Amino acid sequence: MAGWILWALVACGFGVGEVLTTGFFLAPFAFGGALAALAEAAGGGEVAAFVVFVAVSVATLAFVRPLVTTRLLHAPPTRTGAAALVGKHAIVLERIANGEGVGCVKIDGEVWTARALDDDREIEPGTRVEVVAIRGATALVME
Repeated sequence: MAGWILWALVACGFGVGEVLTTGFFLAPFAFGGALAALAEAAGGGEVAAFVVFVAVSVATLAFVRPLVTTRLLHAPPTRTGAAALVGKHAIVLERIANGEGVGCVKIDGEVWTARALDDDREIEPGTRVEVVAIRGATALVME
């Protein structure tokens, strides 16, 4: 069996191992195995392929892994659903008066019932407001 095929199998094995685990630890070895397969297929020989495998694996492990793990572990959480609406701007469609239990705003094209953050405040239609919180199906807003 050709040596480059063995290196390709090594790369695939490490690649599968990376998919099944976490932490971006096996991917550098998969990358090194793939480049070693290319080196041997290009006629570099077994020793050259091994040197490429070790050099690329160590370099990728030393330089790329810290960047990837930092990015994965410290990525800002993605807000979804109603939580993603907090901080957005809305337009008042129906006068907001907490005492009367009325009020409606349009947030990103969706119509939501709304209440003013300040209970004594009334907000007129057409006013641009900011969503402060979502409570159930009601947006708490302020000017």
